[in-house]
Amino acid sequence: MKIDILTLFPNMFDGFLNESIIKRAIEKEVVSINVVNFRNYSKLNNSQVDDTPYGGGAGMVLMCDPIVSAIEDLKVDDTTVILMTPQGNPYKQETARELKLKKHIILVCGHYEGFDERIRNFVDMEISIGDYVLTGGELPAMVICDSVIRLLDGVIREGSHIEDSFTDNMLDYPTYTKPYDFRGMKVPDVLLSGNHKNIEEYRKEESLKRTKERRPDLLDK
Repeated sequence: MKIDILTLFPNMFDGFLNESIIKRAIEKEVVSINVVNFRNYSKLNNSQVDDTPYGGGAGMVLMCDPIVSAIEDLKVDDTTVILMTPQGNPYKQETARELKLKKHIILVCGHYEGFDERIRNFVDMEISIGDYVLTGGELPAMVICDSVIRLLDGVIREGSHIEDSFTDNMLDYPTYTKPYDFRGMKVPDVLLSGNHKNIEEYRKEESLKRTKERRPDLLDK
């Protein structure tokens, strides 16, 4: 998989790309990530990428030409272009599983007051990671990269994401490690029993219980 990230602040991705699982995935060549400053596509002498909004109003609006030029330069036949915006479709695990099948993704990170509306004509998807507003699309782009890359073959053990929360619209069951007794709070005895059938049944019951308590809306699906 190849991921291109269009942003005005490429340095924000330095730590993200050079730590932990994402770094290892890049080293294994499971994924390649290219961070592009779309200011480089500005045709203006001062590399300007934004301007005041028509009709007045607060803030600056990102211009069409630099972003569209960057998209058209990077795009190939099987590219999926995704706009990071609070107006987009809510991001879900199901979307991550769909995106892992893509060969090439372009993530467009906005900033300032927003995008020129006409940029939407050049994207395939619009995604929001929640009902709140951030200063830019960089953090949402990292969230999408992380959630998709961990699903790619060879990045983590398959069993680790087969039993993830939101698989089959259920939250994950509780997990424990040593010590057995921490300040009087003990690990459930069934997990020490060695009876794998009982452990599996326990985990299914706990998953259902947790989903009912915390996210009953998932069960409606």
